[in-house]
Amino acid sequence: MFGISTFCLHQHPLAHALEVLSSHTNLVEIMDDGPHYLASAELLGSYSLRYAFHAPSRGVNIASLLEPIRRASVEVIEHCLDLAGEVGAPVVIHPGYFAWEQEREPALRQMELSLRELKAYAADHGVTFYIENMGNWNYFFLRTPQELDIIDGIGLALDVGHAHLNHCLPGFLTTRISHVHIHDNDGRDDTHLAVGKGSIDFVPVMDAIRRDHAVPVIEVSTFEGTCESIRALDRL
Repeated sequence: MFGISTFCLHQHPLAHALEVLSSHTNLVEIMDDGPHYLASAELLGSYSLRYAFHAPSRGVNIASLLEPIRRASVEVIEHCLDLAGEVGAPVVIHPGYFAWEQEREPALRQMELSLRELKAYAADHGVTFYIENMGNWNYFFLRTPQELDIIDGIGLALDVGHAHLNHCLPGFLTTRISHVHIHDNDGRDDTHLAVGKGSIDFVPVMDAIRRDHAVPVIEVSTFEGTCESIRALDRL
């Protein structure tokens, strides 16, 4: 069974998205951002679903050199960890970014500090979180497998589409993965296409998911594309 991200119905209220997706999966990943940002977990108890969370990422930077912004970013993610703890859900977070190439090293130290704080907070609250690899956007950390050491043993949420954009998906597939975001693209733009509509070979992806017993979540931009992706993956 594939999990489904609410991203495919992000233009609708979260309650509507959960109602629709509950007919297609027993695992929903809440895109806890924008229209689906959650102030409390109350709504989630209305559905017989298992959950994962994608922590807020727009406007959040755990590597910011501006300490008030870094600290606020950590606090936003801690709130997401709190909600996830209430429903027994894991959380996916984005690594930070640096605004200028000359700031990479100090930004890396800021991100390492944030990750230490988040690891301690998650351990105290009994929540698991993973870090997602980024796409071909300048200045983000964790774009290639060579950067995996910076997450210091935290589980990897492999975003298949992002890895393909950086031409390093095979390298990521050789490492241990805990959680997987599934979507397709043409190797140039992060379009979150349905499986089979881009140029990604999903056979080795599915092999790695089975090998590591990773949790696969479809993160396609449309509901129709999500259903199409489930059919395509079932054939594999």
